Amino acid sequence: MIYEDVLKNPDNFDFAVPSLGERRIDSPVHGREFIDDDEQITFASQVKNIAALMKNAKTFPAFQKAGPRNKIYHDPAASRAGIVTCGGLCPGLNNVIKGLVNVLYHEYGIKNIAGFKYGYQGLVPTYGHTPLELTPALVDEIHKSGGTILGSSRGNQDPAAMVDTLERMWINILFCIGGDGTLRGAGAIADEIAKRKRPIGVIGIPKTIDNDLRFVEKTFGFETSVQTAADIITSAHNEAEGADNGIAIVKLMGRDSGFIAAAATLANSVVDFCLVPEIDFTLEGEHGLLAALARRLDRARHTVIVTAEGSGQSLFAGAEVKKDASGNVLKSDIGVFLKDEIVRHFEGRGRDVSIKYLDPSYHIRSVAAISSDAIFCYLLAENAVHAAMAGKTKIVIGHWNNYFTHVPIGLATRDRLKIDLDGALWKGVVSATRQNDYFGI
Repeated sequence: MIYEDVLKNPDNFDFAVPSLGERRIDSPVHGREFIDDDEQITFASQVKNIAALMKNAKTFPAFQKAGPRNKIYHDPAASRAGIVTCGGLCPGLNNVIKGLVNVLYHEYGIKNIAGFKYGYQGLVPTYGHTPLELTPALVDEIHKSGGTILGSSRGNQDPAAMVDTLERMWINILFCIGGDGTLRGAGAIADEIAKRKRPIGVIGIPKTIDNDLRFVEKTFGFETSVQTAADIITSAHNEAEGADNGIAIVKLMGRDSGFIAAAATLANSVVDFCLVPEIDFTLEGEHGLLAALARRLDRARHTVIVTAEGSGQSLFAGAEVKKDASGNVLKSDIGVFLKDEIVRHFEGRGRDVSIKYLDPSYHIRSVAAISSDAIFCYLLAENAVHAAMAGKTKIVIGHWNNYFTHVPIGLATRDRLKIDLDGALWKGVVSATRQNDYFGI
């Protein structure tokens, strides 16, 4: 929906990239094509949409292209960098850390790099977390492991206390690796820095396993998650097919957006039902899930259900609303609920079913990145360093129309990206599963 909103009201969306000031220092980077700030990547890709924007917009909506600048803002000899990883684990975190360290060290000659432990807690002295001194030797093989060598945490911290730490440690560049909540925190840090009129840059690197950031077409870890989930779906299918009236339920990540569930379903097309937060469903009635399952079992004697963790929340109407430390609403457990309700339904009709329930969420998010994600992680890190050294701040490194871009944090966190139910991804899911046939719609 937000795509249409930009087309209709382009001037309501601010694509301007904040900067700390004039760049006066020659870049030490060699053998690269330098990018000028007026090189931009258009928001719209179709000619008809570009024409509409040119007609309606006072300022044409386009992203500033990422990459090295020939003049930089920060003096490498006087620079100190900090890196922090926040939120839940995601494949590729260590790859990004390694990329940041190597580009800072080898391309710009910055030797002082602090890794803050356990998310934003590491920037608040009262937690007692000692920063880790990061070097190329230390990070040499961390890409082989999942998780993050810096640890992570959820929850907001006082921006003033965090900026106090940056000032005390003479850090002038901070890289914040995380999702929606982390980037909002990075924005708050940048705002506090601006109040103090300090020359400290804050650059975000988008880490959301659900791939649900606006104005960022792709985030790292997503492809690894889909591949890992697809392998697990194979096991689920084997379990379901190996029993008469076998039902396998696989619950995947996706609190508000069902991208992993949908993509994994397409990647391994043995799935019969894909349930996502974007589409509500009922259990009872002719067009409910239970009747659809009965039709599928009548036809094939087994079925596989993939559900995103945030699907079917209307079935928990009246349940107590709880939030995690970052303020995210904790979803009721749709996987266990479906398992229990399916058993109850078929037992009540004298039909024996064999249910296998798989919840691989923690396994998926903690594995090492596959090759395609590892490449993407390095390129994100590289462009983040180039942006930081050029004096950019309060931005996240995005990816749009096959280019890396500078996206203002306020734009990226404006709201969550959802599956376009009229788009190719969801239409492919419906075609591959044939679930609408079973639902009788």
